[in-house]
Amino acid sequence: MKLATWNVNGMKARLEFMKLWLEDRAPDVVGLQELKLTDETFPHDLFADLGYRALTHGQKSWNGVAVLSKLPMEALQIGLPGQEAFGARLITVQIDDGSATGLQFTTVYCPNGKTLEHDDYPAKLAWFDSLFEHLAGSLAASSIVCGDFNIVPEALDSWMGADGEGRLFHTQAERTRLARIGELGLADLYRSLHPEEQTFSWWDYRGGAFHRKQGLRIDLVLGTG
Repeated sequence: MKLATWNVNGMKARLEFMKLWLEDRAPDVVGLQELKLTDETFPHDLFADLGYRALTHGQKSWNGVAVLSKLPMEALQIGLPGQEAFGARLITVQIDDGSATGLQFTTVYCPNGKTLEHDDYPAKLAWFDSLFEHLAGSLAASSIVCGDFNIVPEALDSWMGADGEGRLFHTQAERTRLARIGELGLADLYRSLHPEEQTFSWWDYRGGAFHRKQGLRIDLVLGTG
């Protein structure tokens, strides 16, 4: 089974890219974040023509998550319990992959935090505490949790290396919360396969960051053994 995650940062602007990407990569299941549209305006027909069913948790202009699947699936959880005020940021589905237990697939769009001085930063930490509690009580033996975590797991995952320590996305408080989620039995699958490789998933669109290789790895696929 081929799994993928993508923060599309506005689905309406990415539809043609998504169509080309899905046709080229042909993932079986995809977690999408930052849709920036409602459930009612989600383009189900476009994805159906490509062989995908979609389950969504949308929000007008902000946030929003969805799962695309070529395999049968059903919704298990829409939204993170207790964190509704932070918007549409979590959806969990059960994928029928032909195995006895199937696959529990969750995609998340975790809060950014804005700055260390902003009220959204402690709220981000509280959101991760809620995510931990939710997963601790609901995680299945065969599970994937993927999406935009807005946390750099370690110095290797930042173009700044150790110089980024203490900045937003790089704080010990954020990393401690991500590590707690890992302790539930969820491994960082990319890092498990590539323990010493520096690869990024996000670049600031300003200042030519992509071409200057100034990126962060904040989009993760976590999975049970």
